[in-house]
Amino acid sequence: MNAPWLLARFSQAAIAAAAVADVFRALALRAHDLRPTNASLNEFGFRSMVFVNVMTAAVVLFLVWFSRCRRNARVLSPGAASQPGVWAVVAWLIPVVNLWVPRGLVLEVQRASSPGTTEKGRDEVLVNVWWAAWAGHTVIAMASRFGGGTWPLLVVTEALNLAAAVLAVFVIQRITALQSAALSAASPTPVAAR
Repeated sequence: MNAPWLLARFSQAAIAAAAVADVFRALALRAHDLRPTNASLNEFGFRSMVFVNVMTAAVVLFLVWFSRCRRNARVLSPGAASQPGVWAVVAWLIPVVNLWVPRGLVLEVQRASSPGTTEKGRDEVLVNVWWAAWAGHTVIAMASRFGGGTWPLLVVTEALNLAAAVLAVFVIQRITALQSAALSAASPTPVAAR
């Protein structure tokens, strides 16, 4: 088994692209709200279509990467992944449940990917800050859609979105690097021929 570096890179790029596309989509929506014209509606429609496609790619790549990391974690620390394998994907897709369960799954994979370390609190900071930014963005975005968004709310929402994307890139990098090191250490080294 190898660490999923290629999946990690594609996932990181797609997440960054989705975050940027979301900012442009949100700005187009706000511009349409301020000056409702057919041109602004067309611009919003185009940006929304781009965002949906890029976000779909980001979600699929992330979930494939995460599933692979979860399988690797089970090899590195048998019994560490307590939930069934399908739960690693389904938990991200169920509304409300996806606000807290996946965080625990990510922490579980991270811990299993570095079985020799015991610094639980320090190792959880990156995941917790990423999760707070992502959950904050999600909650504020939903609230602003139902309550009518203002510019300050839009700025906060999109700042959290960009922060969550950057932090997700770091989380993916950290877990993949931990797995790469652990899998390299666990694999038998070839004996030199004499």
